Amino acid sequence: MPVPKRRGFVSRSLLRDDAYRAIRDAIVDGTLAPGERLSDGDLVEWLGVSRTPVREALARLEQAGLVRTKPGRYTIVSPLDVRAARAARSVTAAMHELAVREALPGLSAAELDAMRAANERFADALRRDDVEAAIAADDDFHGVLVTASANAAIRSVLEQFTPMLRRLERLRFSSLSGRRSVAQHERIIALCAAGDAEGAAAATRANWETLEPLLDALPDEP
Repeated sequence: MPVPKRRGFVSRSLLRDDAYRAIRDAIVDGTLAPGERLSDGDLVEWLGVSRTPVREALARLEQAGLVRTKPGRYTIVSPLDVRAARAARSVTAAMHELAVREALPGLSAAELDAMRAANERFADALRRDDVEAAIAADDDFHGVLVTASANAAIRSVLEQFTPMLRRLERLRFSSLSGRRSVAQHERIIALCAAGDAEGAAAATRANWETLEPLLDALPDEP
């Protein structure tokens, strides 16, 4: 397994959540490619931690659909599973809708400004064809409402299912209408500013449904 060149860059006090995020991000950004075998030893050397947090991280990643494990034989980065991604999109859209409804009654002017700033960064990243920055800004945009909802269950569900969708976006971002997403973000902001929870929730669902053409373009697994 070719691991990233930076080794031992994480503190020895790395928690299992940090190990999970480090490996997850490497899968999402394509550093660890679909079908690639993952060695406990290589991951331990790369992260600078013991085998226990690595194994716990791999178990969580399997639940999230990002790795596949055959006990005693191998662990690989999961190939893209379109059916699983469709399910993840449905769950993710529903969670973001719920976040809008729960956040809106107490949404502050500062939080609306944070959404506007994130969308500006998103638009700028698209103009520069910077996929990584665009996805980070999109996360920031939706994250304002998730944080404002103060619902730990929403955050937990999104933590599990969003990485699969971000992986698809990173690999096939050119298939998405990015400019359309900028306009949809603006509509969500306007509806939130007007206090229209149902309208903002519907607009949020429509935004996540822009992934559907991307999923349609990928072959289902046999």
